[in-house]
Amino acid sequence: MWSNLPFDLLAKIFSFLSPDSLARARSACRRWHTCAKSYLLTSSWPQHQQPWFLALPTRNRGQCCYAHNPVTGNWHMLSLDFFPVPVRPVASIGSLILLRSTNSTILQLAICNPFTREFRQLPALNITRTNPAVGIVLLESGQHGNSLCFMIYVAGGMSDAPRGGATYESTLEMYDSRDGTWQIVGPMPTEFAVRVTVWTPNDSVYTDGVLYWMTSARAYSVMALEIGSNRWRELSVPLSDRLEFAALVRRNGRLTLVGGMLDGGDGCIWELEEGEKWVLIENVPVELGMRLTGGKSWGSTKCVGSDGAIWLYREIGSGMLVWRQAEGKGKWEWVWVEGCCFVRGKMVQNLIIKGVLLQPNLANSSCLNC
Repeated sequence: MWSNLPFDLLAKIFSFLSPDSLARARSACRRWHTCAKSYLLTSSWPQHQQPWFLALPTRNRGQCCYAHNPVTGNWHMLSLDFFPVPVRPVASIGSLILLRSTNSTILQLAICNPFTREFRQLPALNITRTNPAVGIVLLESGQHGNSLCFMIYVAGGMSDAPRGGATYESTLEMYDSRDGTWQIVGPMPTEFAVRVTVWTPNDSVYTDGVLYWMTSARAYSVMALEIGSNRWRELSVPLSDRLEFAALVRRNGRLTLVGGMLDGGDGCIWELEEGEKWVLIENVPVELGMRLTGGKSWGSTKCVGSDGAIWLYREIGSGMLVWRQAEGKGKWEWVWVEGCCFVRGKMVQNLIIKGVLLQPNLANSSCLNC
């Protein structure tokens, strides 16, 4: 029966498979391989699937990463031995990961698909920069099938002065995946160039035409860049002097702040509403918060989010706390995810990680074939 199914019906069945199951289906026979490949090239899969959590060691030890399948709850190990240079993850871009090279202090970016083992270094920036802020704008209207359109903004950083030494670079540079080039799109106030260089990590959130970065020092604040007007401004953070950790994510299209109080206090989630007013929308359940932190401080907690899920995590072997949209229920729920300690019976070393959320895709990406 299965060998006689029409391609369109077989493709419909494939649409319900998770990426790992689809990969196995592709290897079953020539007909299934051809159908799955054709389906991947012509569909918008897997946008309806829950994003996977990828844990990448911050020091690229062993050249591998670990992926959590939210459907089955299983952890998988993915080899990264196809990377030509040492790298550190920056963020996800749809089904791709943005990386930066670690063999130089000068910013050099690359993109990869860890599931298809494709890797491509992006062109060098127009200005050599050390430690700038990096922001990503995903052009959702341009994402169809294997076509992914995005822009990368690089702000500030240190650059070499004409007469020696180094100076803060007060310019904004942008990479457009549609033409594969960098261009300087305007100046930025010197005070913001200093702030994003010294105090801003790479994590960014884009929503409603604005890029946001959280400063990394107490008291926390938010740096905001309006893309269209190239206007910079600073936003306050609720309880900024009492937060031990703070991170920005996007939830249901809105800018969302996740923070943990000093001295083992509450974990809180705020949402930015009109008028740049922060509204408390959720508290981390006390028992789960204690389980995540071990009853200690929030200091080493990290956070990554997508429109449908927010992950709080620490090391690869520690449990992870997820606040996610419950399928078919129209509400959000808290879920505990066990850390990755074993993969196929082999013990996993407990490493410091950087987590990213992405939609696995087995189709070839045009962004990686330029």
